[in-house]
Amino acid sequence: MLKKCHIHSNSFIGVFSTASESVAVIPKGPDMEMLAKMTPEVLSVDHVIRTNVDSSNLIGAFISMNSNGAVVYPFIQESELAMLEKAVPVTILTEKYNAAGNNILVNDNGALVHPSFNDATVERIAKALDVPVRKGTVAGFKTVGSAAVVTNKAAICHPHASDWEMGIMEEIFQVDVSICTANYGSGLLGASIMANTKGALVGEDSTPIELGKVEEGLKLY
Repeated sequence: MLKKCHIHSNSFIGVFSTASESVAVIPKGPDMEMLAKMTPEVLSVDHVIRTNVDSSNLIGAFISMNSNGAVVYPFIQESELAMLEKAVPVTILTEKYNAAGNNILVNDNGALVHPSFNDATVERIAKALDVPVRKGTVAGFKTVGSAAVVTNKAAICHPHASDWEMGIMEEIFQVDVSICTANYGSGLLGASIMANTKGALVGEDSTPIELGKVEEGLKLY
């Protein structure tokens, strides 16, 4: 299933939310009720966690997760961390480039991370998410989590991604990779979409052609 939505009249919903196969995390607030209703319907998750990170609603920028665990921004508050730990094991990212959602792209087979991460951080992420980890870029973007979306079925990425980058992604994630856009021409797909193998929520500004490309690319038919 695939549906369009927005958050705070903002179509870059991936900045504000994230999901794995069984868990979705979205911000608190009465203006999130539409998202809270649509998320379990579209993504068929078992748990929808309503929390913030360091009192911010930028959930998608600050959290990266798969079925094995979550890696989070280091300044998450204890009460926020407790909410997240109800559904998934959590590891704090002790790293200069600490916006985990922006800097880590992951499914249940592997992870691609910001190329400036040190080796200790790479090892920590590998242990937390229980997958092999490789440094790299997507379309030259070091913030790989913002430039692509990956599930256990497929991946879509920025249209300027090179064949070499897409080949690396296919090796890491063990899925087919294709290019497309969302939100009326944006290549920042991770910032525009929340998805798993069962469905996707896509930014409200996305065109019918883009929706078709996202649905085809993520194999949601």
